Amino acid sequence: MRALRWFRKWALPLWALAAQFAAPAFGAAPAFQDTLAQRVQVCFACHGEQGRAGPDGYYPRIAGKPASYLYNQLRYFQTGQRRHNLMTRLVANLSDAYLMEIAQYFAALDVPYAAPSLPKAPAALLARGRQLALAGDPAWALPACTSCHGKTLTGALPATPGLLGLPGDYLGAQLGAWQTGARAAHGPDCMAQTAQRLRPGDVAALSAWLSSQVMPARATPAVASTHPDIACGSQQPVALSSATPITAPDPPGRYLAVLGNCQACHTRAGGQPFA
Repeated sequence: MRALRWFRKWALPLWALAAQFAAPAFGAAPAFQDTLAQRVQVCFACHGEQGRAGPDGYYPRIAGKPASYLYNQLRYFQTGQRRHNLMTRLVANLSDAYLMEIAQYFAALDVPYAAPSLPKAPAALLARGRQLALAGDPAWALPACTSCHGKTLTGALPATPGLLGLPGDYLGAQLGAWQTGARAAHGPDCMAQTAQRLRPGDVAALSAWLSSQVMPARATPAVASTHPDIACGSQQPVALSSATPITAPDPPGRYLAVLGNCQACHTRAGGQPFA
């Protein structure tokens, strides 16, 4: 009883006083600013804080990519040329002008890159990846990645992305998507042409080598260039009609097979995909 009287006399009033002072701090909602910076925070849920990349290896870094490239990709999600159900729903009703605002916002971000993961691939596979990225393979009519993505593989203006600072899983999935037609760009589609010339082991080789490279200091996109053996076409942002129909999503099984790039291992050289 004595303890109860003490609690009522001293502890309870002190607790009530503390709660009174703390209430404004805990109860105040963050101010609604209605700025683009506040609105694009929804992108951080998948693409990481400030668009630095998601933690699972499949959501790429979008900070610092060329604005025209980011704009093109948002439009491709609208039209079904890139397929991701969540992205399609997020951008389906956004205007071209607003998509460009989003693209320019993330393009202007200059945030540090995470250190690359140590390569776990065999030395021969990494050597093949390095050859493809820096020199290409004339025997298979494969241009070097540097011919379009810049000598340092950090991108080329106005609309070619960098290939460094990306997870190996994402790179492999995208190369597989180019090969199977699950990802496309406005024609002539040089990435589709190039990816379809890759041999089954080349996707793994490129993904492993590129994802293990350190981003150069103060890396910036280079001046756009094209390779003489392929028709890359215009790199300007596409002016697609907002009325272009959105392609229906693939069945989940095919989507997972493309995303995981099953074709790279389950296809015999020169044979039918997945055979």
